Amino acid sequence: MEFKKENIKAIIGLGNPGQKYYKNRHNIGFRVVDEIANRLGLNWLKKDNLEYAKNSFYLIKPQTFMNNSGQVLNFLLKKGILPEQILVVHDELEKKFGQVAIKFGGSARGHNGLKSIIGVIGSDFYRLNVGIGRPQDRAQVSNYVLSNFTLNEESQIEFFINNAVDLILNS
Repeated sequence: MEFKKENIKAIIGLGNPGQKYYKNRHNIGFRVVDEIANRLGLNWLKKDNLEYAKNSFYLIKPQTFMNNSGQVLNFLLKKGILPEQILVVHDELEKKFGQVAIKFGGSARGHNGLKSIIGVIGSDFYRLNVGIGRPQDRAQVSNYVLSNFTLNEESQIEFFINNAVDLILNS
């Protein structure tokens, strides 16, 4: 299915709550939705287990920690939002650092935030993958995603976040 912004009613950025996690690789979803809110002049509101901002669509930051991200979906389902009207922004180990792409459906590929969401609504939703690269040693994946970007990566991250936001808002 082709992605069209006007068909999206909710954008969920995946991450872990709290300032200490903000610059982690796993939190790139939060950073992308924060930039969308910034560009659109939206303010974040708190409700139960999420932060949200409202425009013609909802921006959502789950406050449940990554592995329980799906808990925020009841908020959207009660508003009549269908899975195919949701875009989830998340980090992607299988893409090189900074690559961004939108796709529809698919598996969680080991991503616990996606597993949690799929457990609630199935796999038929849009995903914006933001490449974070992968450590050479598979045993280091957990530490890698919970580590901050390097200084070199952080110097480039604003550019990649802006690319991701442009891809969403200009589609």
